[in-house]
Amino acid sequence: MLVAIALQAKAQTNSQSIRYNYFFLEAIRQQEMGNFAAAFDLLSHARDINPNAPEVYYEIAGYYIDMQNGKAARYYFEKAAELAPDNPAYLEKLGQFYISQANYEQALAAYERLYANNKTREDVLQILYQLYGSQNNYKKMIEVTERMEMLLGSNEQLSLTKMQIFEQMGDKRKAQAELMRLVQKNPLELNYRIMLGNWFFQNDKKKEAFKEYQAVLKEDPNNAAAQLSLLDYYRDAKNEKVVEELTQKLLESKKTEKETKMALLRQVIIDNQQNDDKDSLEVIKLFDRVLSYPQEDADIVMMKAAYLNLKNAPEDSVNKVYEQAIAIEPDNSSARIALIQNIWNAEQYDRVISISRPAHEYNPEEMVFYYFEGFAQYMKKENDAALQAFKKGVAQIKPDSDPNIVSDFYAIMGDILHEKGLDKEAFEAYDSCLHWRPENLAALNNYAYYLSLSKNDLKKAEQMSYKTIKKEPENSIFLDTYAWILFLQKRYEEANIYIDQAIKNDTTPSGVLFEHAGDIYYHVGKTAEALASWQQALKLGDTSATLRRKIELKKYIAE
Repeated sequence: MLVAIALQAKAQTNSQSIRYNYFFLEAIRQQEMGNFAAAFDLLSHARDINPNAPEVYYEIAGYYIDMQNGKAARYYFEKAAELAPDNPAYLEKLGQFYISQANYEQALAAYERLYANNKTREDVLQILYQLYGSQNNYKKMIEVTERMEMLLGSNEQLSLTKMQIFEQMGDKRKAQAELMRLVQKNPLELNYRIMLGNWFFQNDKKKEAFKEYQAVLKEDPNNAAAQLSLLDYYRDAKNEKVVEELTQKLLESKKTEKETKMALLRQVIIDNQQNDDKDSLEVIKLFDRVLSYPQEDADIVMMKAAYLNLKNAPEDSVNKVYEQAIAIEPDNSSARIALIQNIWNAEQYDRVISISRPAHEYNPEEMVFYYFEGFAQYMKKENDAALQAFKKGVAQIKPDSDPNIVSDFYAIMGDILHEKGLDKEAFEAYDSCLHWRPENLAALNNYAYYLSLSKNDLKKAEQMSYKTIKKEPENSIFLDTYAWILFLQKRYEEANIYIDQAIKNDTTPSGVLFEHAGDIYYHVGKTAEALASWQQALKLGDTSATLRRKIELKKYIAE
């Protein structure tokens, strides 16, 4: 009878196991297919079949995380870890959950259990260190650091970490002892002695600090780190003569890193700025001495250029420094752009072209160089060459390109194409220009005016021109264009108002403006004013045959 009962119980257990496995594995399959609701139901059923299976609790906990039900998620993670106390994955996930809930006490307990199960996991020790640190538990932080030393062996980082903890605890004696222990263990590593010297210096033990620096320099007279620390020592002692000597020595040393040299030069500049007795020429000479040695890049050269600009040095001298930077580092776009901007106002267009063109090789994606080259050629009336440069630049346009530069590209292309008599292509270029920057006023004005000349879509021309005078109501060029478009639409009285404003605000009189004024005045019955305006246009250089006929006949003649 007892055997029969045992066999029946075993059969029932086997049946439950088979049913559990079916529902659990089907839940995982549904989960992988993305059927999460079905998977959750299947997992819940599997749990009911076998309430002692840790894996089902672990899987269900993840669903409660997604449902943002922290209380339920905690229960299921804890249950999984309780049922499988030696499973590191469950325990670690529980620890991570506690951290996400800012429950650091429980997280510490979980990670301490993880460490107890496996003392070779450095990542667990790192998390324990951070958790104890969040509680400012310095004693435990030291203890964890010592555990790391047992695992990894003593090293600089761990010694410094312990020293910093002792500092935070206010235990200067132990901090010093830890640093001295590092020096004693590594007698050939001079950086540790410098570190010890710096610690002495920061803790007002100046004599001990000086002794350490001198000891290092006795073994390595050109040690830049020791010299820098000694420089701070003498600066603190206000010994300016030695500070200057050491600064110069460090700046001229090949062993001094570039970043250090730049930091020293910044300090020299600050000292010079704060002391009225000091001559800026001394700073420039110092730059020149540093730059007399081969340079890996142009950073210090650009620093010199910035200083010269700060001191309002002559532009030619600044430009020579930019040229030096480009010679050292041809792909230095900042130096090249600064140089071009400096020489642009001098109208040295050939030089602008010669500086811009090599950048196509070194900085092919920098549209600004195509712009400079093309615009310089445009100013030289070399329209075909300018158009080619702009087309190369347009090929570099990307969605994140500077809309101002792209817009100007297309605007000048529109001007050139119009001059070449290619109005269709010109108008397409203007459309592209305004797509990138709808408020490009110069392009709006030119586009509107050229549309009016072709008598093509005057309504569109008027709308664009009106935008310009709304933005700049005293711009005589924009007012003239708007008045002329109104004239072409036979809105003569309105045109009269705007042409008067254009003449009133005009600072550089042009023949075109006064011929337009004469045409408008004639159509509103101001024949005397019309004749005077036409005559003024002739004086200003407008020598068209049509203008002469207007003056001769004293009447408007359409072109």
